Amino acid sequence: MYSRRVWLRVPLQGHTVSIVIRALLVLGLTLMISAAALRLPVIADDAFPAALFARADAAFTERFLKKRMEEVISCYEAVLPHLDLLPIQSQAFVLNRLSQSYYELTTFSEGNTLEDRDLFEKGKAYGFQSLKLNPDFAEWEEKDLKEAIGFVIDPAALLWTANNWGALFSYNPWEGMVNVGKVKAMYERCIEVEEGYWGGSSHNALGALLVTTPDFLGGDLEQGRKHLERAIELDESYLENHVVYAQYWGFAYDLFGNIDGVRDRELIERELNFVLAAPIGDWPFWNREAKKEAEILLATIQEFLP
Repeated sequence: MYSRRVWLRVPLQGHTVSIVIRALLVLGLTLMISAAALRLPVIADDAFPAALFARADAAFTERFLKKRMEEVISCYEAVLPHLDLLPIQSQAFVLNRLSQSYYELTTFSEGNTLEDRDLFEKGKAYGFQSLKLNPDFAEWEEKDLKEAIGFVIDPAALLWTANNWGALFSYNPWEGMVNVGKVKAMYERCIEVEEGYWGGSSHNALGALLVTTPDFLGGDLEQGRKHLERAIELDESYLENHVVYAQYWGFAYDLFGNIDGVRDRELIERELNFVLAAPIGDWPFWNREAKKEAEILLATIQEFLP
């Protein structure tokens, strides 16, 4: 199986490469909520949580600093006691941001630690709490999760829930074998709902998953490549798309999702050098992370060459 982060972290001869695949799970409401509405909390200016939303939003733009990331989480968790007083859109916004932030907080560690596992568990739990805001999802979740996912229309809930859940598979490969199809369904539904969400992250996450998952568990090498390339088509400025393409198509993998060779050295070097030369641009957190990952991959590629 693939490990860590869908945000996948793949061991590279002593290194751990964090491949962050942003993805946001969706809150699938029966009422059609626009994507724009899900980006901004709906709350009265004089309401108590308004100040917390403002603080969290300011910290969110600087969350590439660990202290600011922790502030984001602290502010949104302080809203939780008042969550039921907020409109559904705002409840989903808070829960999705928490799911995302716990996932992203793991990038500050060396990777695949027990502390990371706890963070992914929290991120997954917040993601599912967001999904359950949709009464149809809540009704079908226990009966047929894949059917329940079809009711979801919130790309943020879908992406980040899938990312956290997929990352947990590296701690329990058996769970990964059993549930990989459900995570795959979340990414597929996110693409249906909003293909370009978060820089096309569901495409790069799904592509990485398909490339590294064995055929008998639903993997598909060529379909995986198409998803990786589609992510770049959707947003070339989201540098994680290039890193994920380089790692998951440029390298070859064994049945357990571990790198065991180089498939296309030219592609790896082209994509990663592009990342290193590109500006941070509109993705201050993930593009910084992409540049770190690119340096590790470029330094490691020699270990897989004759």
